[in-house]
Amino acid sequence: MEIKVLGPLAARENGVSVVPTAAKPRQILALLALQSDRVVPVATLMEEIWGEDIPRSAATTLQTYILQLRRKIAAAIDGDPARQAKDVLVTQHGGYLLQVQPGQVDAHEFSQLTASGRAAHEAGDHHAASELLGRALTMWKGSALVDVRIGTVLELEVLRMEEDRMAALERRIDADLVIGRHTEIVPELRVLAARHPMHENFCAQLMTALHRSGGAWRALEAYQRLRLTLVDELGLEPSARLQRLHQAVLSADPALDLPVPASG
Repeated sequence: MEIKVLGPLAARENGVSVVPTAAKPRQILALLALQSDRVVPVATLMEEIWGEDIPRSAATTLQTYILQLRRKIAAAIDGDPARQAKDVLVTQHGGYLLQVQPGQVDAHEFSQLTASGRAAHEAGDHHAASELLGRALTMWKGSALVDVRIGTVLELEVLRMEEDRMAALERRIDADLVIGRHTEIVPELRVLAARHPMHENFCAQLMTALHRSGGAWRALEAYQRLRLTLVDELGLEPSARLQRLHQAVLSADPALDLPVPASG
């Protein structure tokens, strides 16, 4: 089964969608997919669907939702005598497990690629880091599970995935700056700084890219926009790190010049 959660929910078996239209079975499928090949306890599934207000009929209703999912899976694998729906969506003691072949869930592939990209970055192989992290980021087709109703359990999963996405993006841009792609990434950074007007890392990366592209005055403008936003919204000045970068741009500090890549 091929599953995508980095955007709209999609799950296909033999090219046939097994995603239900009803909201609660979709939630169950999404949670089982994110935890694929691991048992998801019944209590966790109930918490996701009903929160703290779990009805007395919850156990029976959950079994009905599982049956609906199995029917969708059975229709998709119809004609394969070696497989049955109950072998894909498995009942385990105290919970359920969705059996998926390795490499079939985009969120898991994203995690593996970003881990490899992070390792390459830490090893100084910035070209490899940029390529791996860039590949990982292209897997996203919108906000995670954008078309699924989110309960308390999925909310944490989505938050974790979105934070991982932002970390991968920052690291990929860092790698691009090291290997001299400062001019190429200025438009992307302008958009990111506009979307996240209090995000100091994006501002610092934009200032660095602009400075190295010969636009020191634009780098100073970016700093002032961030500073005004922080003061107006939070009553705070930029961090000491960003203030030092501001001073470095003002004084044309040679340390801001393009660093030598650690690998080619």
